[in-house]
Amino acid sequence: MSLVVMKFGGTSVEDPAAIGRTVDIVAGRVALGKQPVVVVSAMAKVTDQLLRAAAASSQGDRTGALAISSRLRSRHRDTAADLVKNAADCAELVNFIDQKFDSLDEVLRGLSAILELTPRISDLIVSYGERISSRIVATAFRERGIDAAHVDAREVIITDSQFQKAAPLDDMIEKRAAEKLRPLIAQGKVPVMGGFIASNEAGITTTLGRGGSDFTGALVGGALSSESIEIWTDVDGIMTADPRVCPDALRVKVISFEEAAELAYFGAKVLHPATILPAVKKNIPVLVLNSRNAACEGTRITSLAPRCKSPFKSIAVKKKLSIIDVVASRMLMTHGYMKEIFTIFDKHHCPVDMVSTSEVSVSLTVDSNDNLPAIAADLSQLADVKYEGRKALICMVGDDIRGQSGMAAQVFSAIKHINVRMISQGASEINMSFMIDEDDADEAVRSLHAAFFKDPDPAIFDVEARKQ
Repeated sequence: MSLVVMKFGGTSVEDPAAIGRTVDIVAGRVALGKQPVVVVSAMAKVTDQLLRAAAASSQGDRTGALAISSRLRSRHRDTAADLVKNAADCAELVNFIDQKFDSLDEVLRGLSAILELTPRISDLIVSYGERISSRIVATAFRERGIDAAHVDAREVIITDSQFQKAAPLDDMIEKRAAEKLRPLIAQGKVPVMGGFIASNEAGITTTLGRGGSDFTGALVGGALSSESIEIWTDVDGIMTADPRVCPDALRVKVISFEEAAELAYFGAKVLHPATILPAVKKNIPVLVLNSRNAACEGTRITSLAPRCKSPFKSIAVKKKLSIIDVVASRMLMTHGYMKEIFTIFDKHHCPVDMVSTSEVSVSLTVDSNDNLPAIAADLSQLADVKYEGRKALICMVGDDIRGQSGMAAQVFSAIKHINVRMISQGASEINMSFMIDEDDADEAVRSLHAAFFKDPDPAIFDVEARKQ
């Protein structure tokens, strides 16, 4: 029996109807003779609400925080009652939900007294979303004849103690998966666990960072050496561009791990960037699928994708960026100068997306954030500094872009009506990136898409969808 790890996002478990679709999809895999291991996110918007409750409580608004918790309690109880018709099973599930929300309320009351929201407390508070949703889904599976077993993800996904963005300990995860999951699989049961949440070796709750449910799915898939990892979301797969910007965007049928990771990092929100890594290590294909359109074959991500006749596979956009210009005519070529610049970014835990240098200046792009004035102040000790916000990075991903002559000319000819602020070409074989004003981003994507996807390769893109 082939093992498949199936991760379902928040919109795939957001309400009874969505959970019903998820049950049907998993039942379909079981009917095909597959052995699923299921990872689920919190119900849609729940994590945001829990963070809002934490923030309110830390500011002394205990009433507001508990009101948010009360609304979430009602939503989960109503979902349970709608899904589980067996009276005893429903009562047991509702009791579990009440116990967890009672515990959450105690944490919120304590936080409103100490008025300090630490990363550790934040991880504990947001963990309730996945802890409860996974139990609801497991019970719904059993109600509909799937022999499911709920597993607390914190007993399997072991990390370091970097709260809010913990790093997984692969050897420990493989050991725990063998102890906690393999016996259930051997019995023919379907393990159901929450994504995103984990614990350190001391058993203290941690999280993998926002979007970490995808990461959980890949970690479990890697630890179990599964046949495939399925990421079920609310879109048909990786697209050639954001369909909201380009209505004629096409589904990409197959793409390489490297290309998918590049797109994920540079703004494509279908995947969490780190999702790819555990799959790459074990050469496990990842499929991006739509729980609202289960018949669609989605996008298959493999170690090596077939050659594409089109130069690009997809266009991603990363907005809300800033450009920092560092100008020091006498120091630029001084030994250690670049190290000093990047030490300052490291000090502020600020990653850099793109770097461009000239004889007298260095330009860097970063996510716009509250640390920019402090970063600029530190950099000003070395050189003259200025920064501009409201920028967007356009990332065009394809196979062997660096080896295709005249490609830059074609790209910039397509957007000759748009001012380009920075360019990165040649640093990567599969990526050409440039910075423009954020207000021009959508127009740039539409122009580029029209230029490069007029005659798409049917082996790589879902051309038939365009004809319908």
